[in-house]
Amino acid sequence: MALIKSISGIRGTIGGRVGDSLSPIDIVKFTAAYGTWILGQTSENNSRKIVVGRDGRISGAMVQGLVVNTLISLGLDVIDLDLSTTPTVEMSVVFHQAAGGIILTASHNPKEWNALKLLNNKGEFISGDDGAAILEMAANDNYNFATVDKAGKCSTDTDALNKHIEAIINHPLVDVEAIKKSQFKIVIDAINSTGAIAVPALLKALGLKDYTVLNSEINGQFAHNPEPLPQHLRELCTEVTKRKAALGIAVDPDVDRLCFVCEDGSLFGEEYTLVAVADYVLKHRKGNSVSNMSSTRALKDVTVKHGGEYTPSAVGEVNVVAKMKATNAVIGGEGNGGIIVPDLHYGRDALIGIALFLSHLAHEKKSVKQLRNTYPYYSMSKNKIELEKGIDVKKVFAHIQKKYKKNPINTEDGLKIEFDNDWVHLRTSNTEPIIRIYSESSFETTAESIANRLMQDIRESMNNS
Repeated sequence: MALIKSISGIRGTIGGRVGDSLSPIDIVKFTAAYGTWILGQTSENNSRKIVVGRDGRISGAMVQGLVVNTLISLGLDVIDLDLSTTPTVEMSVVFHQAAGGIILTASHNPKEWNALKLLNNKGEFISGDDGAAILEMAANDNYNFATVDKAGKCSTDTDALNKHIEAIINHPLVDVEAIKKSQFKIVIDAINSTGAIAVPALLKALGLKDYTVLNSEINGQFAHNPEPLPQHLRELCTEVTKRKAALGIAVDPDVDRLCFVCEDGSLFGEEYTLVAVADYVLKHRKGNSVSNMSSTRALKDVTVKHGGEYTPSAVGEVNVVAKMKATNAVIGGEGNGGIIVPDLHYGRDALIGIALFLSHLAHEKKSVKQLRNTYPYYSMSKNKIELEKGIDVKKVFAHIQKKYKKNPINTEDGLKIEFDNDWVHLRTSNTEPIIRIYSESSFETTAESIANRLMQDIRESMNNS
């Protein structure tokens, strides 16, 4: 059982003891703390509305009921989107001029997980400082519930996705006519969650009719591990070639991560989702880009090619957004397939990513494989080591930093160690009790060798600590 509190929200497994998992009591506690924080940001004349939406997880309806009724009991009004996507909830906060929002999703985590992702009145993830304040309220049970006469109320919004899609098709860089003319044949892996609703609705709005949805039943019984990694997308790759489709599209359960499959069944590469979209955006709109420091350096290559400046950030959407605002970036995101288009909204959004990628593909008049071959080739090795309770990660990282002290090292977010033109990034996850080890090189064997060497260093350090 696990309960993780971070800038990515309150995330845990369902079932188990209070304080050790995302139990009903923990859900109420953290929701009450968030609602109390919201009330502290508003006056009687400000909005007291909170938007709530959920992905298709098994526990979704249960968590939703607890969250909605806790907010009502604080005197807040809830706009319930029910089954939705993370970017739709984010945009709905702005549409409704709400005081905040809560997305009920554990993103790429397996079915036993769920989470509360917390938004401010801009529809963006709350800051680290605000998150710390909310955690302190929860730790001290520092909240007051409303009297019966001042309880909030709940209303539903069944049009939120349509408004989201309308904003996408009206985006100046989304070429609906070019996409419609192309008539791409597409296979979608919706991983038994809300992508089964959102992605087909978007494709239909873009004028496409020939698409097939795999794992379309929204039941939370994920047909495979929901993280859109190569080893989990074999069915999609097979179906793309079998159906002679132009491409395959995979999203995660809350539709904020995106990756593509080429027409020959090979993977476009989740790291290159942002690279391709950035190439298109920067071709039409001069400016800068941002990605987290675990992302491929191909984004920097593409940005420089178009005359812009690339800036890395710490991992975490809130960190990427902060750096994007600081550098006036016109495109940004994360190498895990997260696309952030700031003139739509400051949040990872697979739907705008799909629309811009298809626009790019239609303009280039290339196959997906041909488009992929236009970008620099870097190989990335993504690994993780599970953390047992009691491991002092700071001590482990200090040991590794000392061992590689002759190499350039960035400590802004864990350890990023440079090896000439190659690199490795070690950091604890915001969403799981693990250390992530990402390495990149122009050669696959080199990337894997670097990762294996550092994983051995980590294990040796943990055994000696």
